[in-house]
Amino acid sequence: MGDRMDVHPELAGILAGMAPRPDDPLADIEATRAGFKALMAPLARPADGTVLIEETTVPGPDGNTVPVQILRPAGAAPGPLPAVLYIHGGGFSYGELDGPSPMARDACTETGSLVVNVHYRLVPEHPFPAGFEDCYAVLCWLAANAARLGADPARIAVAGASAGGCLSAALSLAARDRGGPALAFQTLLIPCLDDRLDTPSAHRITDPRLTNRAKLRAMWDAYLPPGAVSPYAAPARAGDLSGLPPAYVLTCGLDPLRDEGLDYARRLMEAGVPVEVKDVPGAWHLFEASAPDTGLARRTTRHWLAALRTALAAPLDTPLDTPLGASVTS
Repeated sequence: MGDRMDVHPELAGILAGMAPRPDDPLADIEATRAGFKALMAPLARPADGTVLIEETTVPGPDGNTVPVQILRPAGAAPGPLPAVLYIHGGGFSYGELDGPSPMARDACTETGSLVVNVHYRLVPEHPFPAGFEDCYAVLCWLAANAARLGADPARIAVAGASAGGCLSAALSLAARDRGGPALAFQTLLIPCLDDRLDTPSAHRITDPRLTNRAKLRAMWDAYLPPGAVSPYAAPARAGDLSGLPPAYVLTCGLDPLRDEGLDYARRLMEAGVPVEVKDVPGAWHLFEASAPDTGLARRTTRHWLAALRTALAAPLDTPLDTPLGASVTS
């Protein structure tokens, strides 16, 4: 396990009951995908009328089509809505349910935003840059079609967890470098940002029950073709972080990715980018999926949703202790 792990008291019993997971999630990718769906399924709420969902496809970068789901808060006030491109996590190789990501649904209901939930191509079938370019194509489509979708092109954010946080950071870099679309905010939740995996936290967390360095090494080896080192694949490799949109960075104390997330937040600050940082001591990577009913999970989720809502100037009259999934109205 490396150094002694100080587990948060709310999570200790849950961790004790968790089983070890394979060091290479891609060795049996179909089993991994099925297992992640089973883990996340309890977080998916049945249709309750608070979210209107439209399914469509967007032209992709390689003659492909990218499936997306467009989420709208039911009963939203007239006028353009802020918009969020939500990118799911899952090691670039799994991580999406049949319906919208639970986190995409939360972003819709809790921030009053139009959310585009993107189903980008996955590894090992499609290594970098396929998934990244899919997400960029959808971002460009969202900005170009903002008026038709009822979205405000001046209030577009990217958000994602883990691999989705990596892709969100990469899109922020690409939007700057390629001359758009303009982004108002980037929400980087437990992001994987550095393929080198050489931070203290990457070496410290070795528990096979948790995301650890071995699992992350297998992920990066599958995602990156040999020699394909790029800031759009591993944003920590970017030499210049100036001119990027304001950011929110979430890290967890027992996550091997913690230090690269904190390092990236520090570098953003040094480049003059406004950043809010939230670290959750004693919690592991994506602990909310294993412990969704704990106070710690609910507080953590409320925190990033509140930051996103504030950044997009969505209605602020809903108290932060509103139950997750409740509809935001103006």
